[in-house]
Amino acid sequence: MPPEPHRPHQPYDGHEGQGSSAGHETFVRVALADDDEALGRLDRAAWSTLHSVTPRARPPYKPFFNENSEPQDHLVAVTGDGRIVGYIRLARPTPLASNAHVRQIQGLAVADEARGTGVGRLLVRAAVAEARRRGALRLSLRVLGPNTPARRLYESEGFVVEGIQPGEFLLDGEYVDDVLMGRTL
Repeated sequence: MPPEPHRPHQPYDGHEGQGSSAGHETFVRVALADDDEALGRLDRAAWSTLHSVTPRARPPYKPFFNENSEPQDHLVAVTGDGRIVGYIRLARPTPLASNAHVRQIQGLAVADEARGTGVGRLLVRAAVAEARRRGALRLSLRVLGPNTPARRLYESEGFVVEGIQPGEFLLDGEYVDDVLMGRTL
Protein backbone atom coordinates (compact mmCIF):
# COMPACT_ATOMS: atom_id res chain seq x y z
CA MET A 1 0.00 0.00 0.00
CA PRO A 2 1.40 3.45 -0.90
CA PRO A 3 2.40 5.80 1.93
CA GLU A 4 -0.03 8.44 3.14
CA PRO A 5 0.12 11.69 1.18
CA HIS A 6 2.06 14.46 2.91
CA ARG A 7 -0.23 16.79 4.84
CA PRO A 8 -0.18 20.03 2.81
CA HIS A 9 -0.28 22.49 5.72
CA GLN A 10 3.14 21.41 6.98
CA PRO A 11 6.48 22.34 5.40
CA TYR A 12 7.82 19.48 3.34
CA ASP A 13 10.75 17.98 5.20
CA GLY A 14 11.99 15.37 2.75
CA HIS A 15 14.41 17.61 0.85
CA GLU A 16 18.13 18.07 1.33
CA GLY A 17 18.85 21.55 2.65
CA GLN A 18 17.18 24.88 2.01
CA GLY A 19 17.77 27.56 -0.54
CA SER A 20 17.62 31.28 -0.16
CA SER A 21 15.82 33.80 -2.30
CA ALA A 22 16.14 37.56 -1.96
CA GLY A 23 17.53 37.18 1.55
CA HIS A 24 14.81 34.85 2.85
CA GLU A 25 15.19 31.18 3.71
CA THR A 26 13.17 29.08 1.31
CA PHE A 27 11.40 25.84 2.14
CA VAL A 28 9.40 23.36 0.10
CA ARG A 29 5.89 22.19 0.87
CA VAL A 30 3.06 20.44 -0.92
CA ALA A 31 0.86 22.92 -2.79
CA LEU A 32 -2.49 24.02 -1.39
CA ALA A 33 -5.66 24.75 -3.36
CA ASP A 34 -5.22 28.38 -2.20
CA ASP A 35 -1.92 28.54 -4.15
CA ASP A 36 -3.79 28.41 -7.48
CA GLU A 37 -3.64 32.13 -8.30
CA ALA A 38 0.00 32.59 -7.21
CA LEU A 39 1.10 29.52 -9.18
CA GLY A 40 -0.81 30.69 -12.24
CA ARG A 41 0.95 34.07 -12.09
CA LEU A 42 4.35 32.40 -11.62
CA ASP A 43 3.71 30.00 -14.49
CA ARG A 44 2.72 32.83 -16.84
CA ALA A 45 5.70 35.00 -15.80
CA ALA A 46 8.17 32.13 -16.28
CA TRP A 47 6.76 31.08 -19.67
CA SER A 48 9.36 30.70 -22.41
CA THR A 49 9.84 28.58 -25.53
CA LEU A 50 13.05 27.44 -23.83
CA HIS A 51 10.91 25.06 -21.77
CA SER A 52 7.27 25.35 -22.88
CA VAL A 53 5.74 23.59 -25.87
CA THR A 54 2.34 25.26 -25.46
CA PRO A 55 1.46 28.80 -26.53
CA ARG A 56 1.68 31.64 -24.00
CA ALA A 57 -1.52 31.83 -21.94
CA ARG A 58 -3.91 34.67 -22.74
CA PRO A 59 -6.75 36.10 -20.63
CA PRO A 60 -9.12 34.93 -19.41
CA TYR A 61 -6.70 32.62 -17.61
CA LYS A 62 -7.70 29.09 -16.72
CA PRO A 63 -7.15 27.85 -13.16
CA PHE A 64 -3.65 26.49 -12.54
CA PHE A 65 -5.05 23.34 -10.95
CA ASN A 66 -7.44 21.05 -12.81
CA GLU A 67 -8.62 17.44 -12.77
CA ASN A 68 -5.32 16.31 -14.34
CA SER A 69 -3.04 18.50 -12.24
CA GLU A 70 -4.09 18.85 -8.61
CA PRO A 71 -2.42 20.58 -5.65
CA GLN A 72 -0.99 17.33 -4.24
CA ASP A 73 0.89 16.85 -7.55
CA HIS A 74 2.95 19.99 -6.90
CA LEU A 75 5.70 20.93 -4.49
CA VAL A 76 6.19 24.66 -4.04
CA ALA A 77 9.19 26.67 -2.91
CA VAL A 78 8.15 29.33 -0.43
CA THR A 79 10.26 32.13 1.04
CA GLY A 80 10.24 32.89 4.75
CA ASP A 81 7.89 35.80 4.07
CA GLY A 82 5.39 33.48 2.35
CA ARG A 83 6.06 34.21 -1.35
CA ILE A 84 5.92 31.27 -3.74
CA VAL A 85 9.09 31.43 -5.86
CA GLY A 86 8.93 28.08 -7.64
CA TYR A 87 7.14 24.82 -8.16
CA ILE A 88 7.75 21.34 -9.46
CA ARG A 89 5.04 18.97 -10.65
CA LEU A 90 5.48 15.31 -9.75
CA ALA A 91 3.03 12.86 -11.29
CA ARG A 92 2.59 9.34 -12.56
CA PRO A 93 3.55 9.18 -16.24
CA THR A 94 0.69 6.78 -16.99
CA PRO A 95 -2.27 5.32 -15.08
CA LEU A 96 -1.03 1.76 -15.76
CA ALA A 97 -0.37 -0.53 -12.79
CA SER A 98 2.73 -1.83 -14.57
CA ASN A 99 4.15 1.72 -14.46
CA ALA A 100 3.16 2.56 -10.87
CA HIS A 101 6.78 2.42 -9.66
CA VAL A 102 7.69 5.47 -11.79
CA ARG A 103 7.10 9.15 -11.12
CA GLN A 104 7.74 11.89 -13.64
CA ILE A 105 8.66 15.55 -13.28
CA GLN A 106 6.08 17.26 -15.48
CA GLY A 107 6.96 20.89 -14.90
CA LEU A 108 9.46 23.06 -13.06
CA ALA A 109 9.31 26.85 -12.80
CA VAL A 110 11.34 29.32 -10.75
CA ALA A 111 10.53 33.02 -10.43
CA ASP A 112 13.01 35.34 -12.16
CA GLU A 113 14.11 36.90 -8.86
CA ALA A 114 14.88 33.46 -7.40
CA ARG A 115 16.91 32.06 -10.30
CA GLY A 116 20.50 31.26 -9.44
CA THR A 117 19.74 31.00 -5.71
CA GLY A 118 19.35 27.21 -5.49
CA VAL A 119 15.55 27.12 -5.64
CA GLY A 120 15.50 24.86 -8.72
CA ARG A 121 17.92 22.43 -7.06
CA LEU A 122 15.88 22.53 -3.85
CA LEU A 123 12.74 21.61 -5.81
CA VAL A 124 14.44 18.79 -7.74
CA ARG A 125 15.80 17.30 -4.52
CA ALA A 126 12.39 17.60 -2.88
CA ALA A 127 10.82 15.84 -5.88
CA VAL A 128 13.35 13.00 -5.62
CA ALA A 129 12.62 12.60 -1.91
CA GLU A 130 8.85 12.82 -2.44
CA ALA A 131 8.94 10.27 -5.27
CA ARG A 132 10.81 7.88 -2.97
CA ARG A 133 8.32 8.58 -0.17
CA ARG A 134 5.50 7.68 -2.56
CA GLY A 135 7.19 4.35 -3.26
CA ALA A 136 8.70 5.14 -6.65
CA LEU A 137 11.83 3.33 -7.78
CA ARG A 138 12.47 5.55 -10.77
CA LEU A 139 12.04 9.21 -11.71
CA SER A 140 11.89 10.45 -15.29
CA LEU A 141 11.38 13.75 -17.13
CA ARG A 142 11.38 15.40 -20.51
CA VAL A 143 13.35 18.57 -21.25
CA LEU A 144 13.81 20.54 -24.45
CA GLY A 145 17.23 20.17 -26.06
CA PRO A 146 18.14 23.89 -26.00
CA ASN A 147 17.31 24.21 -22.28
CA THR A 148 20.93 23.87 -21.18
CA PRO A 149 20.45 25.28 -17.65
CA ALA A 150 17.73 22.73 -16.84
CA ARG A 151 19.69 19.86 -18.41
CA ARG A 152 22.78 20.77 -16.35
CA LEU A 153 20.70 20.93 -13.17
CA TYR A 154 19.12 17.53 -13.82
CA GLU A 155 22.47 15.94 -14.71
CA SER A 156 24.05 17.34 -11.52
CA GLU A 157 21.23 15.67 -9.56
CA GLY A 158 21.85 12.22 -11.04
CA PHE A 159 19.62 12.21 -14.13
CA VAL A 160 21.04 10.79 -17.34
CA VAL A 161 19.91 11.16 -20.94
CA GLU A 162 17.98 8.03 -21.88
CA GLY A 163 16.83 9.08 -25.31
CA ILE A 164 16.34 11.95 -27.70
CA GLN A 165 13.38 12.55 -29.95
CA PRO A 166 14.92 14.70 -32.70
CA GLY A 167 12.86 17.64 -33.96
CA GLU A 168 9.89 16.66 -31.81
CA PHE A 169 8.55 20.22 -31.47
CA LEU A 170 8.36 23.23 -33.80
CA LEU A 171 8.93 26.31 -31.60
CA ASP A 172 9.51 29.82 -32.94
CA GLY A 173 10.13 28.41 -36.41
CA GLU A 174 12.78 25.90 -35.27
CA TYR A 175 12.56 22.16 -34.74
CA VAL A 176 13.59 21.31 -31.19
CA ASP A 177 14.65 17.97 -29.71
CA ASP A 178 12.80 16.42 -26.78
CA VAL A 179 15.36 14.93 -24.38
CA LEU A 180 14.24 12.06 -22.16
CA MET A 181 16.08 11.80 -18.84
CA GLY A 182 15.74 9.56 -15.83
CA ARG A 183 17.33 8.18 -12.72
CA THR A 184 16.95 5.33 -10.30
CA LEU A 185 15.81 6.22 -6.80
